[in-house]
Amino acid sequence: MKFLDEVPIRDKKVLFRVDFNVPLDPQLNITDDTRIITVLPSLQYAMDREAKVILMSHLGRPKGKRVPEMSLAPVADHLRNLLNREVRLLDDCIGSDVAEAIDAMKAGEVVLLENLRFHAEEEQNDDTFSGRLGALCDVYVNDAFAVSHRRHASVVGITKYAPVSVGGFLLKKELDYFEKAMTSPRRPLTAIIGGAKVSSKLGALKNMLHHVDNILIGGAMANTFLKSQGMDMGSSKVETDLLGAADSILKEALAGGIKIYLPKDAVVAQQVANDAETKVVSVQDISDGWMALDIGPATVRLFAETLQDAQTIVWNGPLGVFEMEAFSNGTMELIRRVARSRAMTIVGGGDTDVAVHQSGETDNITYISTGGGAFLALLEGKTLPAVAALNRV
Repeated sequence: MKFLDEVPIRDKKVLFRVDFNVPLDPQLNITDDTRIITVLPSLQYAMDREAKVILMSHLGRPKGKRVPEMSLAPVADHLRNLLNREVRLLDDCIGSDVAEAIDAMKAGEVVLLENLRFHAEEEQNDDTFSGRLGALCDVYVNDAFAVSHRRHASVVGITKYAPVSVGGFLLKKELDYFEKAMTSPRRPLTAIIGGAKVSSKLGALKNMLHHVDNILIGGAMANTFLKSQGMDMGSSKVETDLLGAADSILKEALAGGIKIYLPKDAVVAQQVANDAETKVVSVQDISDGWMALDIGPATVRLFAETLQDAQTIVWNGPLGVFEMEAFSNGTMELIRRVARSRAMTIVGGGDTDVAVHQSGETDNITYISTGGGAFLALLEGKTLPAVAALNRV
């Protein structure tokens, strides 16, 4: 795979696939511009070389229909301020009007195509749609790691039609950090895996048994592992159909010398509410009607002690219902411990990213991935379809 700085782009039409799927408030103001900020190095590089910069992205899930509330207009407004230059939003992402507007661009100008997912063909990886996108440019740049696990036209199909296809600087950084973490890490390598469901992380857990030295498991998914070991988890969320799979992972880890740490205690409540009555109990003493909603202080200490020797830490998934203050302490305290660690620390996953920003420790984490599903796919040992497409050209 080649990257942006390995091909000539001066005065060429350079089409960037970026991920501007940013959160908006009810007034359609951007509440977090991280995904925009992270691609600015690639865009600045192209503008400095007087390329004609064309940007394309999706926003939300319009399901193939034009939804005014999911227009990229707020992004265009925000980009104008960030780039300190005009960013023209076109009315569509394909069509004769779009092609004419791009052909009329001058060196260094920037246009933003309208939401790709206003066309159902984008998510279908439609061949004709891919060809129409590819015909817009001289050079195609994938800088949208967060959607690179999707088989969509703008990240996979387009590479068959664009004259030149390369990766952007953000994509390169994401892949490089993952390589450092999972393929050639400084050891011990410790993974922190949380979130609600074992089912969504089963592939990642199985693959990690071949790479990591320790795994810390928290969040609701830990309940299934504890239940598989004979614990009565009260009314806690448990995936009963995966008890066998959880037990199998624990046995495989034991046989392979991989240490898996499960919660020793939990913050429990009878309802998921900030004003709910809470108490800290051993995971062996969760009563009927009570739910484990956060790891307890003994587990925080156990996990923190394990992290002390780590040289590389990879984290995906929160350790409790951190969105509510009553159940946020475990996740927040572990973030602080990770932030103070001397290890290389890589965090991935939308909820985990939100938690890190909420903690105020963003600057103390080595790298925060922009991808949730893409990051998880890499943890599962999968090749991202969009990366495979770039490797084929």
